[in-house]
Amino acid sequence: MRVHRPDGNIPHVANDRKVPRANGTPALAERRDVPAGAANETLSPAAMLVAVSMTFIDQTIVSLAAPHITDELGLSTSGVRWVVNAYLLSLAAFFALGGRLADLLGHRRVMLLGTLVFVIASALCGAVPKGDAAQTWLIAFRAVQGLGAALMFPAALAVVVMVFPVERRGRAPALFFGLSGALTAVGPILGGWLTTWTWRAVFWVNVPLALIAVVLTLLAHIPADGRRETLDRRGAVLVAAGMGLSVLGLQQASAWGWGSAATWTCVIGGLLLLIVFVRLELRTAHPLIAIGVFGDRAFVADIAVLFFAMMAFVPVFFFASVYAQVALGSSPNEAGLYLLVFFLGFGIASQLGGRILDRRGAKPALRLGSALGAVGFGLWAHRMTDLSPAAQWPYIVLAGAGIGLLLAPASTDAVNRAIGASYGEVTGITQTVRNYAASVGLAVLGTVLATVTTDRIVASLKDRGLSTATAREVAHSLTESLAGQGGGPPHGSGPSSLLPPEVLDAVRLDFAQGNRAVFYGMAAALAAAFICAHLHPGTRVTRTPPDAGTT
Repeated sequence: MRVHRPDGNIPHVANDRKVPRANGTPALAERRDVPAGAANETLSPAAMLVAVSMTFIDQTIVSLAAPHITDELGLSTSGVRWVVNAYLLSLAAFFALGGRLADLLGHRRVMLLGTLVFVIASALCGAVPKGDAAQTWLIAFRAVQGLGAALMFPAALAVVVMVFPVERRGRAPALFFGLSGALTAVGPILGGWLTTWTWRAVFWVNVPLALIAVVLTLLAHIPADGRRETLDRRGAVLVAAGMGLSVLGLQQASAWGWGSAATWTCVIGGLLLLIVFVRLELRTAHPLIAIGVFGDRAFVADIAVLFFAMMAFVPVFFFASVYAQVALGSSPNEAGLYLLVFFLGFGIASQLGGRILDRRGAKPALRLGSALGAVGFGLWAHRMTDLSPAAQWPYIVLAGAGIGLLLAPASTDAVNRAIGASYGEVTGITQTVRNYAASVGLAVLGTVLATVTTDRIVASLKDRGLSTATAREVAHSLTESLAGQGGGPPHGSGPSSLLPPEVLDAVRLDFAQGNRAVFYGMAAALAAAFICAHLHPGTRVTRTPPDAGTT
């Protein structure tokens, strides 16, 4: 059990995981926390960073290569969309399982297994043959990539947390998130360079990274931890099906429509399966997720802040990149530099957030970060229609700093509150929440972008004498073209190809208006995170004693 001091600090987290037996009595899991210092504190986070860098870079680099993949393999429009979505869907479905397996089989073992699965799938994606089977091949191995990432990431982050004593855990994850976040922005730049050789290289680049990660992991001497418990297979199936079905509905909302029965069948059906999953876990001796952790008010506040913050953080990669290419006329490489400005603030502030966590707990960092993020995104949105990167940079840095301040403290504080040091399991929870929030953000904000942009283009075309029907037809064509091509003026043989250059210039401004609404939405999400941050009780975990089992 935890002992609360009068000052609100929690001097330790019990090392014994208490879970209910079928008869309702508690049972103690047979596992102790890994002693701090047992692993190399330099090589361990370095190895984990190199490993997860593959997943962060993959978030942006594959989308950039999509047009080249389509041209060579002849993929359909829906097929190329599934090349991206299959990875994200698999990631969402298996994060919880990956976290629990890390606790059962050992964090180092599962991290290495996930790395192996990810890199083999990456190599096979790069080796996709031309022909009728190309689309199925690529989508299938992208899904396997997602499985590998879902195994790797919770285990890797758990290792970063586990090898440091509680009083120094803020700085290590802060550096981890700061550097890994910056690697996400490297994706477009690296992708632009690699695709000049071949688009297949965006998958093959993971091979040398994986080799480096494996070598560093072996040199770090990370203890082979684990626990003797059974895997909740029913829970694993339910959470995978529930998350997968719900995320599928969110991903396909733009194609099926928000009024489609298929969209809501998937979303609601997935949520119902998750409710069944929770009820099952409450009656299971060794659950996939210890639902009792949600009884900790601080943990719930951390998760809520992460949810709303991730509705902005992950979608910003896509929307800012497309805005830079379409509205600002930037090349893919220049769009990558545009995102690097965001990560300038993110990287610096993440180190400050880690120090605040170590000294004062998570609550001050969550409040300050969400407030700065809300203001930064709001001011960034306000200046988007200026079409001037220089006018936006201070606010881009501010928005990045806000996210950087809160991300590591929220994630680390949540993991510190794991029952019985189940770091992999809790990391699986935080990553599932982050991924689901990103799916919600992309779906909702994508609809906002399409709706506002279409309405603005219709108004612009009607002002130039087109009928409402024709204006709406051209507007839909332009909106799909702009979002699908990732930048540059729309082209092709459709109605948009007949528009004069001055009209296309007006369309760029209309697209900027649509993005302004999207970024105001991101500011609103950070404002909601600010409210949730106030729900945190302000307690903090300060140390783990040698034996907390009987405290």
